[in-house]
Amino acid sequence: MSDKRLAPIERLVKALRILPGVGEKTATRFAYFLLAAPAERAEELGDAIARLRSDVILCESCFNLTERTPCAICSDDNRETGQVCVVEEPADLASIENSGVFRGRYHVLGGTLAPLDGVGPEGLRVRPLVERVRAGGVEEIILATNPNPEGEATALYVAEQLAPLGVSITRIGYGMPIGGDLEYVDAVTVRKSLENRRRFD
Repeated sequence: MSDKRLAPIERLVKALRILPGVGEKTATRFAYFLLAAPAERAEELGDAIARLRSDVILCESCFNLTERTPCAICSDDNRETGQVCVVEEPADLASIENSGVFRGRYHVLGGTLAPLDGVGPEGLRVRPLVERVRAGGVEEIILATNPNPEGEATALYVAEQLAPLGVSITRIGYGMPIGGDLEYVDAVTVRKSLENRRRFD
């Protein structure tokens, strides 16, 4: 088979490799699977990818990904409007929703502070959050950024911006995973577990 005939497959493999966790072998396997699959299946996948950017928009209130704005969460009257959970990305929001324990609203920052990558406060959706709190009705802000240096710095910055508004600001707890063995847990996790300890009742 000539290089010219392989070009479409190579192009697809290269395109698939931009996906997180997809390397050369996995991308190649996907490409050959699609080549062998019924035409309608490959067309359905292609159409879904093509329509993704046009069909998905940002919620005007929380900046989550949605098909309509406000999103289903923001327009749900059964959600607790006084609690707003601040996350970095829509994927973080989805993880919290999948847990089924939070019934408040959200605010997606769109990333974290990363000066080395050129992302400063103006690159995040902090101002809309401040305006949202200033408008009233928000009693608690739950900072649910990731427990890494960027997430911690972002949480601190957001807390500083909201402090003058008098709203309650809390940080998610983190530490030992359920079912984990202490001897295999890294030092940072152990430290956070001790810092976030609670009364044993």
